[in-house]
Amino acid sequence: MKENKLAEMSMEFSVDIINLVKNLKANRESIISNQIGRSGTSIGANIHEAQYAQGKKDFISKLEIALKEASETGYWLELLHRTKHIDEHSYKELSSKCASLRVMLIASCRTAKENNK
Repeated sequence: MKENKLAEMSMEFSVDIINLVKNLKANRESIISNQIGRSGTSIGANIHEAQYAQGKKDFISKLEIALKEASETGYWLELLHRTKHIDEHSYKELSSKCASLRVMLIASCRTAKENNK
């Protein structure tokens, strides 16, 4: 159940990131938009891959990669905000969603590791 919620949240976040990238590119910002486009959509892709992992270690590995991508995405969001490419409201909304994904991924990794002992 928790993984389904995580998968759904990451899909919604990916859609938000794709829409952000469209806006950034429309305003001729391509350096950060390419980076955040990759890292922001990679979160959900790795969560999806984890659902079909070849074992517990592979499952944990995919979730840990998703966590790293979420951390990177948080960095890009902050950089976009500090460089005035996104407004305060958009930054807070996307940053909050990203932080929620990180919290859920940390909990999922911890649980999977404990169950793997």
